[in-house]
Amino acid sequence: MKIVSVIAVLLFFATSVFSQATKPLLVGAERMMEYVPGIMGKSVGLVVNHTSVVGPKQAHLVDTLLAKRVKVTKVFAPEHGFRGTADAGQEINSETDPLTGLPVISLYGATKKPTPEHLKGLDVVIFDIQDVGVRFFTYISTMHYVMEACAEAGIPVIILDRPNPNGFYVDGPIMDSTFKSFIGMHPIPVVHGLTVGELAKMINGELWLKDSVQCKLTVIPCASYNHDMTYDLPIKPSPNLPNMQAVYLYPSVCFFEGTIMSVGRGTDRPFQLYGHPEFLIGDYEFTPTSMPGAKEPPYKNQPSRGFELQEFGLEHFLRNRTLDFQWVTQAYQYFKEQGKGDTFFTPFFEKLAGTTMLREMIINGYTSQEISMQWQADKDKYMLMRKKYLLYPDFTN
Repeated sequence: MKIVSVIAVLLFFATSVFSQATKPLLVGAERMMEYVPGIMGKSVGLVVNHTSVVGPKQAHLVDTLLAKRVKVTKVFAPEHGFRGTADAGQEINSETDPLTGLPVISLYGATKKPTPEHLKGLDVVIFDIQDVGVRFFTYISTMHYVMEACAEAGIPVIILDRPNPNGFYVDGPIMDSTFKSFIGMHPIPVVHGLTVGELAKMINGELWLKDSVQCKLTVIPCASYNHDMTYDLPIKPSPNLPNMQAVYLYPSVCFFEGTIMSVGRGTDRPFQLYGHPEFLIGDYEFTPTSMPGAKEPPYKNQPSRGFELQEFGLEHFLRNRTLDFQWVTQAYQYFKEQGKGDTFFTPFFEKLAGTTMLREMIINGYTSQEISMQWQADKDKYMLMRKKYLLYPDFTN
């Protein structure tokens, strides 16, 4: 009898573990029983874009909630717009959505923070946008300002969480407040290892909103997600991150945007290559042209040479779990040898890095590995703080 009982217990646990492992991943927006009953009859504002979809048919959250007779009255749109087609940095105008007739208020135009007039009449604001887990990706800055405005107006905020495709590591310098801007609002590393829901909890908990206000925050977490998982985005998060290769390279390659180099905007491989018309050591040729999402790319119509980074994808970053500075250091050394080192960087570089330290280390010839070692102590402190706000099991390496 004892042997039978032990076997029964083992079978129970084995079945339970298998069941947990095979449960489908659900984003917060898909867990509707967790939040829809609480918003019925209320006036709802949605902070959404083209990534705010649910279910196997990828139905937009706006349409889904309206079909459930939720009283959606306003839509707020971040950088790239409600439909996700505008260029990086292009101001977005407020408009009326032709499909639903709802007012779409731009949070990437005349204002980046909802005004009291924008929030007037709302009972709750819901944020549901797919992020990529990088400090200078502006969707989290929009979330910050939405939380701040709602805290000031006494309106609760619901974050519908989504997985972080770069959530399996943390790296990069902690942002110095001197370089605070819309592409860096928080003292966190470049790759912060948090979902938007976890980051919202950190923003609230660490009193990072203006005047240390806190919003009434609810996070609807994903089901069956953990930070050791990899997650393929079903929809490209912005026009120049067209595939997962670009998403994984983006945290490292984006530093080129603070230099004279091109990252391939205006080609079919943005953030998957780098080059310049005068960069003669590369083995990849490309010519940026005007296209949707990159109407005026750097070096438009100018033949350029550089390197394609097709071999550096998920496996590379899973193995190393760090940013890769080998490409920017190589490009700087080339132009330095050509007598053009003084013109390689632009002031935008410090805004991306959040510190002067990175530029100085590149100029002084540090290797990528040596660079990453310089912020290890700050990263260790951050990891302790981060642990307080995790909603999911953490990565193991």
